[in-house]
Amino acid sequence: MKLPFFIAKRYLFSKRKRNFINIISGLTLILVAVCTAALIIVLSVFNGLGHLLRSLNQSFDPQIKIEAVEGKTFEVTDAWLNKVKAVEGVAIVTEVIEDYAYARYREANQVVTLKGVSANFIDQHRIDNAIAEGTLRLESGETPYAIVGRGVQYSLSIQVGDDFHPLQIYYINDIKPGVVDPSKIYSHKNIAVGAAFSIVQSFDENYVIVPLEFVRDVMQYGNKRTSLEIKVSDKADAAVVQDNLQQVLGAGFSVLSLEQQHKDLYRLLKIEKLFAFGGGVLLLGIASINIFFSLMMLVLDKKKDISLLASMGADQNLLRKIFLTEGALIAVGGTLIGLVLGATFCFFQQQYGFISMGMQNSVTEGYPVKMILSDFVYITLAMVVITFLVSYRPAWVASRTFSPADL
Repeated sequence: MKLPFFIAKRYLFSKRKRNFINIISGLTLILVAVCTAALIIVLSVFNGLGHLLRSLNQSFDPQIKIEAVEGKTFEVTDAWLNKVKAVEGVAIVTEVIEDYAYARYREANQVVTLKGVSANFIDQHRIDNAIAEGTLRLESGETPYAIVGRGVQYSLSIQVGDDFHPLQIYYINDIKPGVVDPSKIYSHKNIAVGAAFSIVQSFDENYVIVPLEFVRDVMQYGNKRTSLEIKVSDKADAAVVQDNLQQVLGAGFSVLSLEQQHKDLYRLLKIEKLFAFGGGVLLLGIASINIFFSLMMLVLDKKKDISLLASMGADQNLLRKIFLTEGALIAVGGTLIGLVLGATFCFFQQQYGFISMGMQNSVTEGYPVKMILSDFVYITLAMVVITFLVSYRPAWVASRTFSPADL
């Protein structure tokens, strides 16, 4: 056992003498442990929220989405579509027309986001587990069906499967100035509601999914589409497929991954996590100031010990290492205890969810948490830096101030 560690350990855990300095050191260790555990829990909650958002968005949004860089729509031809389908790793290409429309059911009405999709949308199996009522279908023979969000269903009081009262869709046409014929101002078409889905509030309260041909006729889009939704084959790498599609389509199109489709949301979550980490490190720094005071008092208390070590040949470097090690023992001990406590709390929260989010109809009962190894590494590194900064001055004072002449 190295001498600096042996002496520092004796100063911290000595059973022969308990004084005020030992009490301060113990309280500092506990305070560092509590702050570390709290920081781990907070960061894990942010990780859990991010993971939850990704899983929810994945239930509705495609793995890859193609949009025009300029303008709302783009022309789709069979030759161009076949070029997209020919990219290695592309399993399903779903054509999409999406725009706002006015929905009416009996006496209730609401502005909705009408999403027209080609028939192979069902084959992507994105909302299979989200169907809350009815049967997942877009067509049955010649009859088209709508799949409405649960919030839209409640808002309009829609009875799923009621063919006698269809959902009425109205769309404002892009007309030229001077047109006074009311019949040309808007388009109107009826559709039966076959199912209702429930994923997350932002989707449930806005979206109505219908067959592509229905939207194309109502909105008079012709060969224009607002986006293409790509499902990647199971053995393909989505990132590689995304790059290949971008190369094939060129700069006129945006090829977006699942995370890029909600980049502002995920960026905000990362910024919030960064601020939480900064605030937690600041609290750790404040807690670690007690290490500075306890070491300074220890230097004064151990004045004779330091002088005796110096008279026995201990150089300034050894004396400095003793007090740096003392500070490290307090900080590392508190950090390790805090990491274990935080990890234990997160584990039980993952398994049992004993802390609820406190919201009715929540997608998850307990707060989502997810532990990431990098969080543990960054907290440990932060404590290493903080410990060195708060311990260096007392260690320097111990090595410079006292000598055998002080005896």
